[in-house]
Amino acid sequence: MFRRDSLSRYLTDYLRLGPGAGLAFALLTVLAFTTAHAQKQNGRSAAGGPPFLELTSSAQRIRVCAGDPASVELRARASSQSGVPLRYKWASDGGRIAGGGANTTWDLSGMRPGVYRATLEVDSGTDDTCAAFSSAAVVVTECPEVPPTCPAVSISCPDSVAPDQVVSFTASISGGSVLTPDYTWTVTAGRIVSGQGTRTIQVDTAGMGGQTITASLDVHAAGLVCPASCSIQVSVPKLDCRKFDEFSKIPRDDEKARLDSFAIDVQNIPGSTAYVIVYPAREARQGEAEQHTNRLVDYLVSSRGIDPGRIIKLIGPIGPVLRVELWTCPPGARPAGLLR
Repeated sequence: MFRRDSLSRYLTDYLRLGPGAGLAFALLTVLAFTTAHAQKQNGRSAAGGPPFLELTSSAQRIRVCAGDPASVELRARASSQSGVPLRYKWASDGGRIAGGGANTTWDLSGMRPGVYRATLEVDSGTDDTCAAFSSAAVVVTECPEVPPTCPAVSISCPDSVAPDQVVSFTASISGGSVLTPDYTWTVTAGRIVSGQGTRTIQVDTAGMGGQTITASLDVHAAGLVCPASCSIQVSVPKLDCRKFDEFSKIPRDDEKARLDSFAIDVQNIPGSTAYVIVYPAREARQGEAEQHTNRLVDYLVSSRGIDPGRIIKLIGPIGPVLRVELWTCPPGARPAGLLR
């Protein structure tokens, strides 16, 4: 092996001579260097000679992606035949090499896809010792396109709500790749009164007693539809019979007017039941209370069109005077306690 400075000088002279004379010059040069080198080797100790060098890398292919390692460990195994300490000179055509010893780290963060090479030169720093060279190549590949993913979508709502109340449904979003979500709400019953297009909606449960309301949410973003839902039970309203009117013996026309109003109230509550209760007078003749009750019911059916199946007539306890009570009972209400 020749000294690097001598070889470089002769190669420069060779390039100046041109193609014709250069070939002869090159042959003479090689012969001269070979002879000189052989003579010098015969006069030196057997310990001289080029260093031994072996270079390895921890990876030959990497992806510079988020979350992936972007560095390679380079390890050199080198020794000098003469036992002289070696110098390490690292270089690369991309990235950054940290450290200058036998083992170093090659950082390729931010590099575009391609092939990059790190080189190492070792020498003893003396004029008589040749250098050794080695290199390691690493391929940086493209990062695969990461498809968008749905976040975890959940909706919070109470287990139940009193009838005719306004209830809130609130969405929570975590994870995924949806940065600017679009909220689309639907409900199976009730009415959304505010919040459409936001994380929280208000739903009116008027008239929904005894029903289940399910609020469903679709979160739209990046071509994805990410659904969630939450259900709530609307409590059954407390159903009580309501006394609509009460009167004693009154003129027939006044009685009909009272019954007209009562009929309207019953018809305004679909499925309700009309109770006609007559409390007989202590001094009344036998059967008078029944006759009075039948007259009231007959008017409700024939003149006001109330289905007779929706009317229940009762005779109450005897009192000082004849008394009439008209009660309206909505569907499901219990008429207990009507007779007093």
